[in-house]
Amino acid sequence: MKDPAFTIFLVDDDTRVLNALSRLLRARNFSLKAFTSAPMFLAEHDGSVPGCAILDVSMPGLNGLELQQTLTAAGSQRPIIFLTAKGDIPTSVRAMRAGAIDFLTKPVKETELLTAIARAEKQDAATRAAIVEIDEIKVRLAMLTPREREVLTQVVAGRLNKQIAGDLGTAEKTIKVHRGRVMMKLGVRSVADLVRLTEKARI
Repeated sequence: MKDPAFTIFLVDDDTRVLNALSRLLRARNFSLKAFTSAPMFLAEHDGSVPGCAILDVSMPGLNGLELQQTLTAAGSQRPIIFLTAKGDIPTSVRAMRAGAIDFLTKPVKETELLTAIARAEKQDAATRAAIVEIDEIKVRLAMLTPREREVLTQVVAGRLNKQIAGDLGTAEKTIKVHRGRVMMKLGVRSVADLVRLTEKARI
């Protein structure tokens, strides 16, 4: 089932292609926005909106690959599908290495395009879910006191309570108390869970 909030952003300077794709995708009940240039798209782009971008590779001014680079540099993780009338292997490889979902040749087959969009929708949902999870972890981490944060860092580094106590100049039983509070605040039950949580938050 398609996410009603999922939007497809079409960017192609060929209005015939743009109109044809718009008709096709609207007939499939997709929400979409169409642009005839990369600058027009960037002027209205809202990264918080779930969706994917379908970009023409060869456009005047800012081309598809350069638009992909611009989005990546801005921190956008928007899934991208490329369309081209003159595909070549080096360009395709460059696009895919930069994270493109697919690199399709015009005139694109409906089944190929819809399959690529389905992959993009799945990737977009997974990326947004991961961002929400990381934000929740950061909220929990913010609840830790400075000393609990120090203990957390040492625990995930594999240090024993006795070693941590020596490093921090306190009693081992005090470290046990801090460690217990860290586990409780972060909602984990084992060191392995603690390590996975901090890896997600890139601590």
